[in-house]
Amino acid sequence: MADIPTLEPAQDVALADDADAPPARKRPWLLILISAAIVLAATGGAIAWFALGRSPAGSAHPEQAPAAKGPALYVALDPPFVTNFETEQLVRFLQVTVQLMTHDPATADLIKSNDPAIRDGLLLLFGNQKYADISTRQGKERLRVQALDTVRRIVGASGGKPERVEAVYFTSFVMQ
Repeated sequence: MADIPTLEPAQDVALADDADAPPARKRPWLLILISAAIVLAATGGAIAWFALGRSPAGSAHPEQAPAAKGPALYVALDPPFVTNFETEQLVRFLQVTVQLMTHDPATADLIKSNDPAIRDGLLLLFGNQKYADISTRQGKERLRVQALDTVRRIVGASGGKPERVEAVYFTSFVMQ
């Protein structure tokens, strides 16, 4: 049998399928650059998460560690506060029973040991109120915030941590 001649495509002639496709370029540096950027971003995110979100137990500073919340401790300021104030030429009386709340036993002890100073500050505060101001719920809320500020100021002046006094509660509030 005779050899059958075969045609080989010419090297300089483009085929119809290859005419629409762009010439293939090899860019290995682009793939390496994208991969490096992804790895760098992931590493930076992990470092930030560990540095800001978590700290090892041994490296935490005591002042930065959140205080362990125990049970709420209530300190009653007994006897109730009784003070008078003037309104429209009449003398009126205010009787308030107050309790302070903290979660820190040392702060509770500090409150008890500074009871005379706290009572003095609160008596001055209660005596300077106007009947029209404290006869509304908003007025009583403002008075409670002012009482908390007064107690915190006294606790801070006594060497305690004012932010540890968390709340002031009026357990009895009588105006006559």
